[in-house]
Amino acid sequence: MRMRLMLLGGGNALGQALIRLGAEEDIGFLAPRPPEDGWDAASLTQLLDDTRPDALINLAYYFDWFQAETVSESRLSGQERAIERLAELCQHHNIVLVQPSSYRVFDGSRATAYSEKDEPVPLGLRGQALWRIEQSVRATCPQHVLLRFGWLLDDSPEGILGRFLARAEKPDELLLADDRRGNPTPVDDAARVIISVLKQLDCAAPLWGTYHYAGHEATTPLALGQAILSEARSLHPLAIEEPTAQAHAAREDAAEEPQHAVLACKKILHTFGIKPRAWRAALPGLLDRFYRHG
Repeated sequence: MRMRLMLLGGGNALGQALIRLGAEEDIGFLAPRPPEDGWDAASLTQLLDDTRPDALINLAYYFDWFQAETVSESRLSGQERAIERLAELCQHHNIVLVQPSSYRVFDGSRATAYSEKDEPVPLGLRGQALWRIEQSVRATCPQHVLLRFGWLLDDSPEGILGRFLARAEKPDELLLADDRRGNPTPVDDAARVIISVLKQLDCAAPLWGTYHYAGHEATTPLALGQAILSEARSLHPLAIEEPTAQAHAAREDAAEEPQHAVLACKKILHTFGIKPRAWRAALPGLLDRFYRHG
């Protein structure tokens, strides 16, 4: 890798997966520790003035965007301002910006898979913030790759998977939507995609733009929950046999979470040659790591 790579967010689950996978291929990252209050416009300005990497992977807000149950409007506003400044700095110093985004930019009203050509209409605060961040990056920093991911699953105890497994240890009813659809995407798979993109950018291929990536095989939260419980049961005692079906409309997060969140991944396949991998095959390794670390 000729490019000097900087990673913001090296301490979170996706950052750790990226560092781990990079090390296997002799790809290293400058991964500065964030200030106590997190990255803001001033600290980012100082950082990039001092270091001048060739490419920056911004996972600084990974947990809030992909794993947290809720994020406050003021917190999201601060993140938007920081990324506006980050995009300006990347443009000024000629740094390639690799920025994740999410299926949440869509409202979930169409039953077929969303492509990059579909117009985003985000539902909740998080989706709206992500859409504004995407627009800001596009307008400010032409040398960017925006990667919209599906339902990201990681091994953090406070993440989506961790919260689900904690609930499965209690004998209470575990309700999951059976009429909501999306693509589970294990965090190691997302890291593989970022590494593949970086390798081609390292060859000076100007493949700027927005791309979708999500694990192979769309499913429902109910079917995903059944698959997780079936694998987890051999690793840890659980109190729940099966999750219970619930309609999307009856879910507390129905106003925020798109009912249909399936992403079409043809563009990333045709541009970068990246094929979606089956999420089911990655579940045993993900759960093993979750319980070993837990």
